[in-house]
Amino acid sequence: MTAAVETRVARGGTLVLGGGFAGGYVARLLGSAGATIVSPENFMLYTPMLPEAASGTIEPRHTVVPLRVMCPHAHLILGRATGIDEEARRVQVVSAEHELELEVTYEQLVVTLGAVSRSLPIPGLAEHALGFKSLADAIHLRNHVLRELEAAAADPENAERHLTFVFVGAGYAGVEALGELSDLVRYALRYYPELENPPQRWVLVDAAPMILPEIPRRLGEYAARELGKRGVEIRVSTMLDSLDAESATLSDGTRFETHTLVWTAGVKAHPALTHFGLPLDERGRVIVGPTLQVEGRENVWALGDCARVPNEATPDKFDPPTCQHALRQARRLAKNLKGDVKPYRYRELGQVATLGRYKGIADVVGLRFRGFIGWFVTRTYHLFQLPLVSRKLRVVLDWTVALFFRRDIAELSMLGHPAPLGERGGERPSPDAPPPGV
Repeated sequence: MTAAVETRVARGGTLVLGGGFAGGYVARLLGSAGATIVSPENFMLYTPMLPEAASGTIEPRHTVVPLRVMCPHAHLILGRATGIDEEARRVQVVSAEHELELEVTYEQLVVTLGAVSRSLPIPGLAEHALGFKSLADAIHLRNHVLRELEAAAADPENAERHLTFVFVGAGYAGVEALGELSDLVRYALRYYPELENPPQRWVLVDAAPMILPEIPRRLGEYAARELGKRGVEIRVSTMLDSLDAESATLSDGTRFETHTLVWTAGVKAHPALTHFGLPLDERGRVIVGPTLQVEGRENVWALGDCARVPNEATPDKFDPPTCQHALRQARRLAKNLKGDVKPYRYRELGQVATLGRYKGIADVVGLRFRGFIGWFVTRTYHLFQLPLVSRKLRVVLDWTVALFFRRDIAELSMLGHPAPLGERGGERPSPDAPPPGV
């Protein structure tokens, strides 16, 4: 017998699909007007800090903000939207555990499902590449890299394969992740006496003619020089051709023996958008107008990475998928939902990125910084963007501790996967062993 579907009403009449940067801030900025958030997680992830979470500079849980704390006037439903009935103004939701089906009615619907990693039909990519989009990806990558160090120590003859790390995608995510993880490996290797002068290889690959194409050319060139000084092999105007469990082959024919290829080559709009009947562009993004209202709809809005957002300040192009733009879109939309309807207009403040080893690059309101000052400006900017004073203080504490203490190199892949009760705390008991106390 099928259980009856429970019906709920969105708090304040506003239903937000997605609890990422855009959705979380819309609900927060609506304040006491209230909203209901549908999200598969109960936190908002601040993605610019993922590289530092992967390297251990920041405690991973400090890169996330609990939605119930961030949005005290909002109601949270842990689950996923599966369909939209625009005529009835109702959204079908399945709980995170797939045990409960809900229907949530709304007056205003805000779609902020975000983006997922963009994949390409490259042989072996889906089976063997490591992603870098979520907190789970960052933790898994850290554990994988540390396991490769252990494998190199146990198998010195194949150490080069274990210590070859290929990053495909030289945007912010790829460059920052490579910089942070190379710092982690450089530090950790001092505790591996089996590996004297280990043959490390760090490779950065991108189809574009230069790394970090989003930033001013001089800063991009500085970043390339800085990484080159550390021995990073930069392959631009090059693509990944194929990948298997033991090697990666590039479009120029170069083959790297490796167990680690990190895919950071862009994002695409969340595929669930195709099930909602909303107008989408050729890249799968929701088409919205100047006020962030979905084209052809009166009470449906979209923003963030899942939407094609026009910007009156830059009429010749749409907003890029960054936290900086998502926050500004959220501020405009919250005002629009409150009745102060105006077109979205925002002139970008600039771009920032860290390169590891206390080096960074920053282009802020036309002022360009690099080296230690660029690193400091980058960290200051991210700290300013991070919501909640409590989270800011936790991150500052992590950064301060990292200045005085060495990185932790414990590999913790067992977290979240406890052994059966009878196997905990030691070897698996023999079936013939007497019970405890006998």
